[in-house]
Amino acid sequence: MATMKAVRLHGYGGPEMLRYEDCPRPEPAAGEVLVRVHAAGVNPVDWKVRAGYAKGFLNYTLPIVIGWDFSGVVESVGAGVTQWKPGDEVYSRPDIARAGAYAEYITVREAEIALKPKSIDHVHAAAIPLAALTAWQALGAGGLSAGQKVLIQAAAGGVGTFAIQFAKLKGARVAGTASGCNQEFLRELGVDEPIDYESTHFEDVVKDADMVLDAMAGEVRTRSWKTLKKGGILVSILGPASEDEAKAYGVRQTGVMVQANGPQLAEIAQLVDAGKVKVILDAVLPLSEANKAHELNATGHTRGKIVLRVI
Repeated sequence: MATMKAVRLHGYGGPEMLRYEDCPRPEPAAGEVLVRVHAAGVNPVDWKVRAGYAKGFLNYTLPIVIGWDFSGVVESVGAGVTQWKPGDEVYSRPDIARAGAYAEYITVREAEIALKPKSIDHVHAAAIPLAALTAWQALGAGGLSAGQKVLIQAAAGGVGTFAIQFAKLKGARVAGTASGCNQEFLRELGVDEPIDYESTHFEDVVKDADMVLDAMAGEVRTRSWKTLKKGGILVSILGPASEDEAKAYGVRQTGVMVQANGPQLAEIAQLVDAGKVKVILDAVLPLSEANKAHELNATGHTRGKIVLRVI
């Protein structure tokens, strides 16, 4: 049996539960594509799965390769696949219920991948899918349109940096929260109203927002209700908010769980290649240092994305 290098989760707990090791190389089934992974993105869901927070709805058989963001090259295709061929450079946010991308190879359903942006390398492309799709789908769920105002929480993070750019492309006005050291960074990305959460209560300065993109939950979500105009909407990427709280403020709420979507990734790739969206990297580490990448990501203070270089 062919093998590959991968980082697998052997039990729920700290970063030490991740092991860089040899394991069987997957083979594509009908309707699937085998991709040689060049780089894998690191996201909060990775360390939350590792820590066991997702055990209630993701029933993995351990050990399992984790990580659900990648860019690479098609190695082979399964029966019935006609859209892809060996040598195609692709990127994807694959199905989180299946084995992930912290590995030299991954099998994915053909509808989950798209041609990666031609203008950037695999490391930058691997930073896009999960965070960009989350931002894309959240803004869509909120119905954000030209002339409206959106408050983006954690605006300097992976999802936030893409949400800012997508919102500006829609013609919206953007307010965004980040630490003091990221205020100029937010302005460079196009934020109209950067807010230093270390010195300012955002609910004191943001009024009559049409939408809040909630990437924090907890007390930040509770305070966010006050920033919305009547009939506005809070879109959470961390599970639905309280319907009763929303009604109490005369607003709406919805939750978004990012879905794999090849066609949307194709649209995003076009925006990247047109120079309308840029990728922000915080750190690039070798695959063997996935545990360190988890520690960095879990601080909640990364600017943009962390990527693991596989090749």
